[in-house]
Formats: sequence, structure tokens, C-alpha cells
Amino acid sequence: MAVGISVLIALKATALLLCFVYLKNHGYTLISAPFLYASLVSFLVSIASHPSIDLPMLLGKDTDGTFPIWSLMMFSPYLYFVRFFSALRRLRSGEPPYTEVHPGLFVGGWPSSRQKLPPGDPAIVDCTCEFPRLEEFSGLPYLCIPTWDTRSPKPSDIESAVKWASKKRDLNKPIFIHCAYGHGRSVAVMCALLVALGIAEDWKNAEKLIKQKRPYIRMNALHRKALEEWSKHRLSAPKRQ
Repeated sequence: MAVGISVLIALKATALLLCFVYLKNHGYTLISAPFLYASLVSFLVSIASHPSIDLPMLLGKDTDGTFPIWSLMMFSPYLYFVRFFSALRRLRSGEPPYTEVHPGLFVGGWPSSRQKLPPGDPAIVDCTCEFPRLEEFSGLPYLCIPTWDTRSPKPSDIESAVKWASKKRDLNKPIFIHCAYGHGRSVAVMCALLVALGIAEDWKNAEKLIKQKRPYIRMNALHRKALEEWSKHRLSAPKRQ
């Protein structure tokens, strides 16, 4: 989505506001109120997800992947909308929920059930700020680097994820890196991991490797910029396979 989440959510907020005005002007004041609230929440998300602000912590996702009650109540119009939209989009696309890009290394979309999780009880790197970790996954190693859809993890977050995943890899754990659909955020982190593990020479070759296995990936300029910065400043040396 080249226009980015901030523009898309702003358009959604505008549509909801127009629905509110229409209903209120026709005397449906009570029915119109939820549309106003949903519109205000959407405008807030649109502002917080703008690249110049980039504040994923707004949604309140905890380090264990859960959302506090206040967040579920306050941001429910957005949080439940993205879950519904994700389910609908996956149903229409027919794309596999995850792809093994190298033995034991998986990239994919949000695991909404156990069936959507790769085999072998993998260590999970969650690149979303809008989806929860399910209770049934609570026993698995887990790291969250909350990032808005269509945005990129910061280079420092990419490095943290790579170091964490590399340690789990040393323990022979499968690694599953996911975002909403396994197209952008998670692919950026997987590119860095493939470089750090010595599987790919650089992130560009890593992207090509992933694309061979998962053709629908599409990193944008923000992902590529973050990977360039990570490549210049990362502290970990590539491992040799």
C-alpha cells in the first residue's frame, strides 16, 4: 500500500464522519454516535501512524503481546476492524499463512489460530502493533517489536530482533517472523536475519531469496531505508553457515 496506513485510515475516518453527519441530520442521533467515535479514533490512529510521528505505542500493546483493557475499549473500532479486514483479505487471497524461506526460518502473517503457526513450536518475532498474541501461544518464546502497517521497524529494533532470533536459532528453535500478512515488516526483519546468519550476502539478496519462496512480498521505501541503516550500523558480524 504505497499511500501508507495514515492516508488510508484518514480516508476511513472521513467516511465514518460523513456517515455520522448524514445520520444525525436525519434525526438518528443515537445511532450516529458510534460513527462519530469510530471516526475520532481513526483520525487519531492516522496521525500517530504518520511517518513524522510514528507512535505505535499509542495502541498500548504490551511486551507480552496483549492489549490492556483500556486499549481494547478505547481503540476497539480500529483493533477489531483490522482483524476483520485481515481475515477477509486472507480468505480472498488464498496465500499460505507462512512460508519457509530457509530450513527452520519462516515468515508470514498474523497467526490467528494454531493452524496458522509453523510446526515445531517456533520462537516468534511479532512485528505488529495492532494484533494480539493469542493465549494459546503463551508458552512459546516471543519478542514484540511493535510497528505500524506499511511502516518499518527501526534499525535498532531490527538489530534487537536479529540478536534475539539468532540466540534462539543457536538453540535449534525454528524462527517465525510475522506481521499482518508477511509482506513488509516481517520481511524486512527476515532479510536482516538471513544476512546475520550468513545465509545471504546482503539484504537485497535476502529479499530476492524470500521473494522466490513468497512471491507476494512487497517491501517499500521505508523498509529498504531501515535495512540500509541497519546494514551500516549493526554490531553483529555475519555468521558462517
